[in-house]
This record gives sequence, structure tokens and C-alpha cells, in this order.
Amino acid sequence: MRITPIPNGTVIDHIMSGGALKVLKVLGITGEQDSIVSVLMSVTSNVHGRKDVVKIENRELQPNEVNKIAIIAPDATINIIRDSTVVDKVQLKLPEKVEGVLKCSNPLCISNKERDVPSKSLILSREPIRYKCYYCEREIEDLHKSIII
Repeated sequence: MRITPIPNGTVIDHIMSGGALKVLKVLGITGEQDSIVSVLMSVTSNVHGRKDVVKIENRELQPNEVNKIAIIAPDATINIIRDSTVVDKVQLKLPEKVEGVLKCSNPLCISNKERDVPSKSLILSREPIRYKCYYCEREIEDLHKSIII
């Protein structure tokens, strides 16, 4: 099977091998959308040895979605395609502060108890990736499980 270039949409490249399914999960892609989604897993990469790639036709990612991908696949690159041309190429970087991306692991935190208080997290370290809650300052324990889908 050959994967063809997409005319419009988003290509998420250089995902760590085995990470494509996590990217699909945090983007809420279940296969029931109108967009055609192509997933390449464990393909040869000159830089990383092996990588995954996700192509999503007719959809450009929102900033909040980009932040989620940055947390689970910090080495990924996002390419925006329009009229079969790459119009924007973004090398992901971990944001210092994210809002509405990570759920605090403290059940007593105001972000979990009050409806109108959005979750906010601040970066603690980039290697390894660690975030803490803005409100209660508790470290987010499992980033992958804490991502709000």
C-alpha cells in the first residue's frame, strides 16, 4: 500500500516510533470523522532510526491540540498543507504554561472541584518532561493519562 501526499491538512512527522496511536487518541481521532487519516508506523528515519507519521486530510490543528502533541511527542514536526504545498512547518517545543491540556491529579484541587476553573499547568522540567498544577502546585503524575481528551 502506498501513502499518497495530501492536498490539504496536517502531517505530524517524526513521532517517536510507537507514538502515533497516542497522537490519534489525544486528537480524538477514532476513524468516525469525515477526514481521511493515514498512519505510518515504524518507518525508516534518517534521524531517529524509526518513526511514526500521521496525516490528517482537510484538518488543521488548533493550538491546544499542538500543545497536547508537544507533551507526548516533543520531537515531532507539524506540517500544514494547502493546495499540496507545505505552507507552515512547526518544530514542536514544550510550552511553559498550558491551559485545558492536563488534568491535575489532586482530587481536591480547585480545577477539579469548580466547574468554571480551567486546568492550568506550568513546566517543571524538560528532561524528563514534568508539569505541575498552577493552582495547588502538585506535580502531574502521569502526563499521558492526565491529558484532557
